[in-house]
Amino acid sequence: MADKPHASGRVKPGDVTTTVGREVLEARGIDVEMLREKLVDAIGAEFTTYYYYSILRMWLAGNEDYKEICEDARLEDRAHFELVLPRVYELGGQIPRDIRDFADRASCPDAYLPDPPTTAAILEVLLEAERCAIRTWSEICDITHGKDPRTYDMASRILQEEIEHEAWFVELLSKERDGVIRPSGHFRRGNPGDAPHSKNNPFYNP
Repeated sequence: MADKPHASGRVKPGDVTTTVGREVLEARGIDVEMLREKLVDAIGAEFTTYYYYSILRMWLAGNEDYKEICEDARLEDRAHFELVLPRVYELGGQIPRDIRDFADRASCPDAYLPDPPTTAAILEVLLEAERCAIRTWSEICDITHGKDPRTYDMASRILQEEIEHEAWFVELLSKERDGVIRPSGHFRRGNPGDAPHSKNNPFYNP
């Protein structure tokens, strides 16, 4: 019988206390505990940003075009949370049982409604939230590139959308606050929150 080099390894047959998926990451030099905790922090930021963007969107009254773009970013942040959540559990982790702990761990500051809630001030909050997200997912891409293709694929797809979001809010804030046109190349999503990179359509990912 021909040798089957991938039929066995460090994980013993029937062992359910670990996974080969983890074994290969460790063999490639990934600190699995560190990675999964960074993922918890990152999706904590996506979850809280979805919450805060819901408030910010409501206060963009009278700016229906701004509200629509904010809605895309809001729903896509929820999609990012949904995309990566299973990966946390695949790596043997979990999200905190208490949502207050989860929010406190978020890798980005709370995107509070500014006081006063002027349109320009709201757009600045939105912009800085996207910039924090870009830094967060860029770090995860750097950690996983060439070592963890599954997590890298997710992080890269999310990063592409966060970069788009930043460009959108640069364009809007520049026009609203400074009267300067800095086009983002924004095109309307087919439906709000389509998340063209991070949703696994038609796989269920609300």
